[in-house]
Amino acid sequence: MTTYVLVHGAWHTGAEFEPVAAAIRAEGHIVHCPTVAGNRPGDSKRVGLDEAIASITEYLADNDLTDVVLLGHSYGGMVITGVADRVPERIRRLIYWNAFVPNDGEALNDLVPPHYVALFDAVSQASPDNSVVLPFPIWREAFINDADLATAQAAYDVLNPHPYATFTDKIRLSKNPAEMELPKSYLYCTEDCALPQSLGWHPRLSEKLGLFRLVAIPGSHELCFTDPEALAAGIMKAGRD
Repeated sequence: MTTYVLVHGAWHTGAEFEPVAAAIRAEGHIVHCPTVAGNRPGDSKRVGLDEAIASITEYLADNDLTDVVLLGHSYGGMVITGVADRVPERIRRLIYWNAFVPNDGEALNDLVPPHYVALFDAVSQASPDNSVVLPFPIWREAFINDADLATAQAAYDVLNPHPYATFTDKIRLSKNPAEMELPKSYLYCTEDCALPQSLGWHPRLSEKLGLFRLVAIPGSHELCFTDPEALAAGIMKAGRD
């Protein structure tokens, strides 16, 4: 039996991981799906990256969780990297699912193409609270390209505005991921076009982990919506001893 903690990406909450968690629990494991500060109902959208990281660090402590396999999806890679730096004693393995891998002093915006930064800057400046939303055409074509229109729309309708400071804040680490002694896996969905394939997730970001286990599966950036059972199988393969 393994304890998994699944950390969602931008615009999501832990609830979107529940179908995936159910498939993992069916195999006898324990799964937690916390929501990161800034994405919980009623949270301020001015939350920064340190607060986001602290919310998951505190979740592990509040629930007395140790020996966990900690997964981060997309933006969640920023969060789990910070958590691993702060409380490595609570973690058995890190899994980055098509996730950002930051070194000390890097922000998420340092790791995405300039056209995304320009888009996020404009959207956040037009918002009343420095939050960003993803335009539906980008979601439909690049993030959830393995879904039909109805599935894509239903998934989009549960997303929430994301605190932009978590994209612009630079992470503070005592060790870069490649220097961390924790075992690491990179779970790579091969049809993910959320980042341009020429500036994609693997190997550009995965290789920043140093020594790592690669698990590749078919699917888009949002496989949690389109095939949660397949994602669950990939997570268990990436998280196995």
